[in-house]
Amino acid sequence: VVVEDIVDTGNTIEELKSIFKEKNVKHLKFATLFFKPDAYTKDIKIDYIGMRIPNKFIVGYGLDYDGLGRNLPDVYQLAQ
Repeated sequence: VVVEDIVDTGNTIEELKSIFKEKNVKHLKFATLFFKPDAYTKDIKIDYIGMRIPNKFIVGYGLDYDGLGRNLPDVYQLAQ
């Protein structure tokens, strides 16, 4: 099981799947805390989703915007 903090476009998931395929991994599942279905452009199944969120930028709890906000104790949506 590959655990991601957030999945938006799916580019990282696609790359990880390719890497594991080259390694002949027999079983692969993906889990994410946050999933942006409106931004997702791939056909790869996300097996475990903590929360579906709108396609808005979030920061905090390890997620950052240009290096800022990563250390916030909660998750916040940036105003647009």
